[in-house]
Amino acid sequence: MTSQLAATREFKVEAAGRRLDQFLAGRETGLTRSQLHRLIVEGSVLLNGARSRPSQRVQPGDQVSLTEPPPRRLDLVPQWMPLTVVYQDAEIVVIDKPSGLSVHPGPGHPDHTLVNALLARCPDIQGIGGAKRPGIVHRLDKDTSGLMMVAKTHQAHRALSAQIKDRQVTKGYLALVSGVFSRREGRIDAPIGRDPRHRKRMAVVLGGRQAGTRYRVVETFAGHSLLELYLETGRTHQVRVHLAYLGHPLLGDAVYGRSNALLKRHFLHAHHLGFRHPAAGNPVEFRSNLPVDLASVVDLVREGAVTS
Repeated sequence: MTSQLAATREFKVEAAGRRLDQFLAGRETGLTRSQLHRLIVEGSVLLNGARSRPSQRVQPGDQVSLTEPPPRRLDLVPQWMPLTVVYQDAEIVVIDKPSGLSVHPGPGHPDHTLVNALLARCPDIQGIGGAKRPGIVHRLDKDTSGLMMVAKTHQAHRALSAQIKDRQVTKGYLALVSGVFSRREGRIDAPIGRDPRHRKRMAVVLGGRQAGTRYRVVETFAGHSLLELYLETGRTHQVRVHLAYLGHPLLGDAVYGRSNALLKRHFLHAHHLGFRHPAAGNPVEFRSNLPVDLASVVDLVREGAVTS
């Protein structure tokens, strides 16, 4: 196994008045404010070659050195399981995630997640971007299938995270919904936040975070529509919440719509993923066909066998 070494980056201060932690938070470090605060306290950040405090004010011409320690290893167990690898190189791996697989351990699923499967194939991602979710730069719901990109190095994690933050990543989905749309294409612009009545759900709420979703009707059936959707933002359950808000919930979505006897999960598949390669800088794109369970439901809808 190849060990990852500590990486040091240098920053030059050009404007006065900001705290050291605020200055670093404004740089492209790929680290959170709390992570930066901890590194400063631990002495991994030097101001003009000396240890300092997070509250220290920086001045023009100051040199700030940030040393990111080697990845910390946790008790995440590598577990071999079937996994479709669409693409892989030294920096990234692109996965076609099956439905029913959680991305990372959490309450109720301590193991047998995508992270555990990735560690069995790419052990060096341990600690990349964080100890609990190594390599993960974005997520899909447990019951959503489709394409995900995973970082294999710190540099790749920072670069991909920055692209997501700057809305430079293309994320396209296929969804089968209830109802027929009057317009062939459109844009949903509605803020999303925690549902005040059901705290485990999200909803379109006043004061929520801005969220935008573009849609195009691919095919219309009696009582259903097959949509292609592209996210402009990445809010929790965004597609599901926006479509339910329009009165067109995903087929089989028991949380934001209702369950369906023919489908054991909601009908949502991440079929298109595009971004710039974190090392080479060239644009890369990947596409994924509907999995068998969803494709068979589309066939049944075409035949008129699905009524709700």
